[in-house]
Amino acid sequence: MDLANSKRENTFVTYSKNVFIPITKICKNDCGYCAFKQSPDDPDATILLEKEEILATLKEAEKYGCKEALFTMGEDADEEPAVKIKLEKLGYENMPDYIYDICKMTVEETDLLPHTNAGNFSYEDMKKLKEYNISMGMMLENSSERLMNTIAHKKSPGKDPKIRLETIENAGKLNIAYTTGILIGIGETKEEIADSLLKIKELCDKYGHIQEVIIQNFTVSPGIEMESHEEPSLLDMVRTVAAAQLLFDEDVSVQVPPNLNYETSQIFLLCGTDDWGGVSPLSEDYVNPSSPWPTLERLEKLTNDAGYQLKERLAIYDKYINEKYIEKSYIN
Repeated sequence: MDLANSKRENTFVTYSKNVFIPITKICKNDCGYCAFKQSPDDPDATILLEKEEILATLKEAEKYGCKEALFTMGEDADEEPAVKIKLEKLGYENMPDYIYDICKMTVEETDLLPHTNAGNFSYEDMKKLKEYNISMGMMLENSSERLMNTIAHKKSPGKDPKIRLETIENAGKLNIAYTTGILIGIGETKEEIADSLLKIKELCDKYGHIQEVIIQNFTVSPGIEMESHEEPSLLDMVRTVAAAQLLFDEDVSVQVPPNLNYETSQIFLLCGTDDWGGVSPLSEDYVNPSSPWPTLERLEKLTNDAGYQLKERLAIYDKYINEKYIEKSYIN
């Protein structure tokens, strides 16, 4: 049985052509599976990209036809003195103010649309950032407080599920089109997976702002604390994708990152995924540096072979392109 056909009637699988820009890799969290975080003492550390560097990358992305500017950074990076000092030199008190100006610059000086994914923000900061963000996102990862005492999250206060659920709910209160999801294979139980999906579903039903749910599998990267940890099985992923597809209605896309499932990604199309997520022709996946993006030619072949058509989308889904969700008319 093609489970995908039990939910969706269209024949399209979408993707967003983006440029991935890590504004800083400094982070207050220290997750056991993280290959993104850098120490400020690392000579190669990205303490803070400056606006001129970012604009140059955005202009290059325009040449590749990118539509989305994906801005990521470590959570609460400005709690680190090295980041705080650089921000002050640039005339900023905190990261949210800096991100706001970067997104404003992106809208005013390029054809790209900003999407910020930077962990938890306060309600006030999200309200401010909405003005120049076409959408925002943050992975819930898991709703289990038990995981806060495991190798995955014991050194990561920002991964407290109560805080992350509050952030996702605040996005709903502010009418921000939002992407979230769960991470499979970090020590969770099947019951905790189910509870995590249900928690997202509750917020989606209450506010209607969840545009996409990502089912992301833990993958081993060299040097991470969980380097010897077992990755989730294909069956674990199929079960979870099928459950998400049945749980969420047709207006909520379900995604599995194709670069983390290079040989098995077509299987997920047949059990409910209808989006490949952001794919960049220019930048790497800095969160998963050992997993390169597939080319658009390969994505199209995978999509066509599974009986679907590949279709480009914006960082905001069509149903959210209205005055309720967008404060500025910068979409033609």
